[in-house]
Amino acid sequence: MRNTIVSIIAIILGLIAGGILMLVIGSNPIEGYSYLFQGSLKNIERIGNTLATATPLVFTGLSVAFAFRTGLFNIGASGQMLIGGLLATAIGLTYDLSRPVLLLVMVLAGLIGGALWAFIPGLLKARFNVHEVVSTIMMNWIAYWTVYYVVPGYFKGDFLETESRKLPDSATLRTPFLSDMFDGSYINLGLFLAVIATIIIAFIINKTTLGYELKAVGFNRFAAEYAGMRVNRNIILSMLISGGLAGIGGVALYTGNASSIQIGILPTQGYDGIAVALLGANTPIGVFFAAILFGILYSGTGFMNAMTEIPPELANTIIAIIIYFAATSILIERFLRKFWKPASKEQDVVVPNVKKGESKDVDNH
Repeated sequence: MRNTIVSIIAIILGLIAGGILMLVIGSNPIEGYSYLFQGSLKNIERIGNTLATATPLVFTGLSVAFAFRTGLFNIGASGQMLIGGLLATAIGLTYDLSRPVLLLVMVLAGLIGGALWAFIPGLLKARFNVHEVVSTIMMNWIAYWTVYYVVPGYFKGDFLETESRKLPDSATLRTPFLSDMFDGSYINLGLFLAVIATIIIAFIINKTTLGYELKAVGFNRFAAEYAGMRVNRNIILSMLISGGLAGIGGVALYTGNASSIQIGILPTQGYDGIAVALLGANTPIGVFFAAILFGILYSGTGFMNAMTEIPPELANTIIAIIIYFAATSILIERFLRKFWKPASKEQDVVVPNVKKGESKDVDNH
């Protein structure tokens, strides 16, 4: 509950700061925000586009949040998205299968591709204690140059060498009933995959032994190891799941929101996922709604810029300010403690000692 309040306060403070910036540059903040939200929510088509924009962010936010739960910082979601999107695109352009089978294979390929791309940093972390921030950044650029070579070499577009051939309709996540429902927006089946992923990850984290062990490793690796948990295995498994989520995000981006994959672009959604996870307090439901908020801000920026003299960069500035307040949530929590004290303390995670039958409390802070 407290995390939710902190996130809401961070959003409000970010919007207030954005309004002050609008005043500084001589614009009307009420008018600016009005056009911003109209651009993303004015009609059913724009709502559909907003949801489509938010869909990859749900996956990358879940990816980063899941790794955070194990004490890992997966900054390689961009590269995992690229590899997942590349494999899905390659299958869509190569095989002529029935549409349900083809889409299923493409999603599985994206999941496996992203998971394998995260496996290497996970293995390096578990076996040699190589910091995952360094290794995942390196994997991002390996993915970047892999796509740069493979796409022009094997899947070159009909008119441009900088992008792949267009996917046939049977190999995209777009479907007529959704497009018609949202007046021709580019909303696609990726949104349903995002909802399913959110539910599954919430179940894993909160209701399974695996989720319990992953959280225990994240809280205190040494206590979890002392209790008999296989820490190295859990680190690798966490990175596999994290990378797989980002890989599906690549499928949603390149075969849902778009119909081709371009070279020379490292998807920013991978880095935005860090902000989404932070604002969502690393909880699956929080990540989902934080991604929707980011989708609203990104989708409405163009309309706000077209209708006013407010520069589009202001939306990114607002997001950055929101992230800043979310990152300094400890200050907000200290402020809240002066006015609101919960009835009972949060439960500590108890890690059983399998050797002696004792238990150790792992600090849940």
